Amino acid sequence: MIYLTGDTHGSYRHVRRFVAEHDLGPADVLICLGDTGFDYFNDERDAQIKDKADRMGITLLCIRGNHDRNPASLPSYHLIPWRGGEVYCDDRWPSILFARDGSVFDLEGRATVAIGGAYSVDKAYRLAKGYAWFSDEQLTLDEMHAVEQALAARDWRVDTVLSHTCPAAFVPQEALLAGVDQSTVDTAMEDWLQTIEDRLDYRRWYCGHFHIEKQEGSLRIVHHDILEF
Repeated sequence: MIYLTGDTHGSYRHVRRFVAEHDLGPADVLICLGDTGFDYFNDERDAQIKDKADRMGITLLCIRGNHDRNPASLPSYHLIPWRGGEVYCDDRWPSILFARDGSVFDLEGRATVAIGGAYSVDKAYRLAKGYAWFSDEQLTLDEMHAVEQALAARDWRVDTVLSHTCPAAFVPQEALLAGVDQSTVDTAMEDWLQTIEDRLDYRRWYCGHFHIEKQEGSLRIVHHDILEF
């Protein structure tokens, strides 16, 4: 079986409970839609979080969020083929996989594209407090082009999109932080995803990032819920 959940920020208690209740194993996949908490600290705390997640005994397919360190920048990760696409894997934790942006996976016969990245609206606060912030949190122009090429190769048709943030038209205004001046927010990722959404023939789109549960048309924003794929 394949399931989805939203931002965990390193807390997997509800996932462990779900795994136990449903008697899941290595053949079962949970998609984490970004901000996984796995490579946030860049010290031994990351290993502790990944050790606990690995012991759940399932496969985790992760979309890179704005609070995830880019696995391509970490020497412990390497690319491996997985279900028709490519994932970053650290051999110490082979059950934790990060999707390469633009990879199209065959998930239960459904062509599924992965698109990570987003802007941290709390960037100024994080920098002021000395918290982690990653300068490569958003996709580069080259990475965006690679995603577009992957979709063009499929004649702009997939079944499912997995992303961290969402296209601009779907941004939930009710979930935006009241204390943040929205005119200062970089919406480049959402604007670009909107150009993808406008052009793409798809059936379902799942994203995280906004810490709410919301269905709008074919797009589902996921936070704490665990959904069947």
